Amino acid sequence: MKSQCLDRRIDDKHRMIAEINAWQQQRNAQRAQIQWMFTTEKAREKLHKAYPVKES
Repeated sequence: MKSQCLDRRIDDKHRMIAEINAWQQQRNAQRAQIQWMFTTEKAREKLHKAYPVKES
């Protein structure tokens, strides 16, 4: 969404909501996906203090 709105300000809440909904519908129709740069295991290793693994 950031790259779609850099050239202007949207100062009306209702227009912002409408534009976000239109953007979201377009992204969903394209079946857009995120290409993660890390695996779950790497994230757990890096963030182990913030998200400790619960032991059974």
